[in-house]
Amino acid sequence: MQKPLGTVISTDDSPTTLKYAFVLDEGSPVKKGQFIQTTSEEGIVFGYVSEITRANRYFERAESVAEYERENPISTHFPIKSWEYAIAEVRVLGRMEKRGEHYFQSRVSLPPSPGTKVIEADETLLKDFVGFVPNGLMLGKLQNHEVEAKIDMTRLFQKHLAILAMSGAGKSHLASVMLEELLDRPKEHGRVATVIIDIHGEYSGFKQDPTYGRKIRVINGKDITIPFRRLNSRMLSSWFSVPPAGQNELNKLLREMRTQEKNERQLFSVNDLIKRVETSSISKNIKDALMRPLYELRSINLITQSKENPKLRQQVLPGEMLVLDLSDLDDMRKKKVIVSYIADRLFRLRAKNEIPPTFFLVEEAHNFAPEKAKAAHNPSKSIIEKIAREGRKFGLALGVVSQRPVNLSTTTLSQCNTHILLRVTNPNDLKHIEESAEGIDSRMARSITSLKVGEGIIVGEAVRYPIFVEIRDRKSRKIEKGRPLHEQAIAYESEAKKSDEEQDEELEAFL
Repeated sequence: MQKPLGTVISTDDSPTTLKYAFVLDEGSPVKKGQFIQTTSEEGIVFGYVSEITRANRYFERAESVAEYERENPISTHFPIKSWEYAIAEVRVLGRMEKRGEHYFQSRVSLPPSPGTKVIEADETLLKDFVGFVPNGLMLGKLQNHEVEAKIDMTRLFQKHLAILAMSGAGKSHLASVMLEELLDRPKEHGRVATVIIDIHGEYSGFKQDPTYGRKIRVINGKDITIPFRRLNSRMLSSWFSVPPAGQNELNKLLREMRTQEKNERQLFSVNDLIKRVETSSISKNIKDALMRPLYELRSINLITQSKENPKLRQQVLPGEMLVLDLSDLDDMRKKKVIVSYIADRLFRLRAKNEIPPTFFLVEEAHNFAPEKAKAAHNPSKSIIEKIAREGRKFGLALGVVSQRPVNLSTTTLSQCNTHILLRVTNPNDLKHIEESAEGIDSRMARSITSLKVGEGIIVGEAVRYPIFVEIRDRKSRKIEKGRPLHEQAIAYESEAKKSDEEQDEELEAFL
């Protein structure tokens, strides 16, 4: 049975169809952020407790309190507890109207009357009201309620997702929980493939987990290769800025080399292409313009004669996860070229329906789709923005994770129709989030700064109303890449001591 919480009161500006206030019953367990319900002539009215204030008539006049407190506490003179009360301010969200055996949501056109009782939200109705579904991704628990936050996968991913938080607020933990749900998802509920750009090696540990390891493929950055036959002028131009005239000449040379590969079964490399350009009849200006990007391409050591890794057609599979671990690469330019290539291939393969519907998760997305940067220095930005704009048509869902939202492309962020916000304190980031995310008002933006680790706000397409969620614990073991810091410190000093002893021994032997 739903517990009564208080009574609607009349104030100068409420009740209205947007808000009302109620005085709490004595001992009522109402909390800020809690969903509650009351009634009007139209049916059940759902609301959200936005603030709670306490009042006591005995403490309204500061001079009177100060005078009494000089001698004895005011509580010795007056029954102050009997005059204390609490008022909850409620933001009206909508109503549930029963038609036959089913409930339907609609807007409130009549506010609840003063004197109406306020009760706890019915959990069954609450699940439907906020948009939870039985076969959704279980990310945790609705804060202040014993209700599992099961988010509809299509609404969460199809129009793209952004996970935003400061460092250490739990972005990777949340992403890991989400990935577990995707890996556990049964075939009959619809499974997607997952491809992850892993910058710090945080997801490669899934491979060693006894439950999920068989569904995981991990490819290290140094092992990623692109076969020469996939190279084209459009691709090279997006990576290293080739002038239009140079693209035409490059296309001619590449077509000749591909024809030769096919007819003579001969394999070519970037060095062969460089020699062709050098010995061709192309004008000196165009030739010079082509040589710089070709030298850059050779220096990142990514193009091979025939080896392709990853083979996306074979390795992007429903219900499985492909992790591209770039933590072993130092060259940021190479990382961006890899992300550009993988994103472009996923988009084209998905458009042709050659791979299953895919969730493409990009960690540290502000590095690959920065807001203020020249295209020549950020080859991955344009394709990530293209997926953000058009990927939903082809079943390619984008997920961006960032600790610096203000540095992330506004185009990308604004196309993410669902945001999961963990703790953010930087004022510039908060302002950027508020401006780019629908449903985030100044009140909610202020709440973001006070979130604890493991708490998050979900707002946007995935839920009907912004909700606070307590993220569940991981099922998988967290296995970080590399040794813990204390082990590295011990090993360093042991090796340094050993080296000193060896030098002493060598010196003694020499003497």
